[in-house]
Amino acid sequence: MEWLFLPLGLALTYALASLKVLNQYERGVLFILGKYKETRGPGLSIVPLGFARMKTVSLRIVAIDIPQQDVITRDNISVKVNGVLYMRVAEPSLAVMEIQDYMFATGQLAQTTLLSVLGQVELDELLADRKKVNDLLRQIIDERTDFWGVEISAVEIKDVLLPETMRRAIGRQAEAERERRAKVINAQGELQASATLAEAAKILQSQPASIQLRYLQTVTEIAAENNSTTIFPLPIDILQAFMPKQAPLAAQPAAQIPETSALPSSTNAGALPAPVPAHQLPQFQIAPEKKPDRK
Repeated sequence: MEWLFLPLGLALTYALASLKVLNQYERGVLFILGKYKETRGPGLSIVPLGFARMKTVSLRIVAIDIPQQDVITRDNISVKVNGVLYMRVAEPSLAVMEIQDYMFATGQLAQTTLLSVLGQVELDELLADRKKVNDLLRQIIDERTDFWGVEISAVEIKDVLLPETMRRAIGRQAEAERERRAKVINAQGELQASATLAEAAKILQSQPASIQLRYLQTVTEIAAENNSTTIFPLPIDILQAFMPKQAPLAAQPAAQIPETSALPSSTNAGALPAPVPAHQLPQFQIAPEKKPDRK
């Protein structure tokens, strides 16, 4: 009887060793004598010990960290970029038979794809439209890993480190942009205010009494600040009644120029005078010089 317990014990041990339990998130790729047999789902499975082997694959999403990479963008700016990749196994049989280590291969593929894709985009696009870059990375990596039975859920760029000089340049650009927006908003406000003031002036002009009411409102605002001087604005039309009236300037006759006897009447304006005859010139007598007496 003791010889019977030994084979039964061995058979029971062999049967227990051939039992495999798979969790809900796991799948088992079964190989019998080296050949692919099937992919088994969760639960209790019998794998004959020594004749069959089952490779367990998890179907949960796995996050793979993409280490920091030195990237030169399309506009020749050197930046350091790191990211994260989210993946899951969609086809366990391909993930086991087509590639040796699908997680390592997917991580290496993500690094090389990150370098090639970011080298084709500019820095402004990388900073402003990061979602577009992430979608492009996910699409390229997913096409390459589809033959491995791996599905890429998402690729996210975590951080972009810029050189210090580039940070200062971007800061100056942002400051200039804010100043430009402030000036534009200020100009638009002045334009709207001038249009409103012009419309208000038209309304006040149509009702003269409203101008007096506006004057009184201004005086009330000035007096509310406890000022010692009160200014009363008055229109120019009221002050004109107290100004002396000036007679218009009368046209004065032009002064007559006396006639010169030296000029004959026949002389025209602007012409040279006629020569005077010699007998009409004044006569001058020269007295003889007296010589001293020599005695």
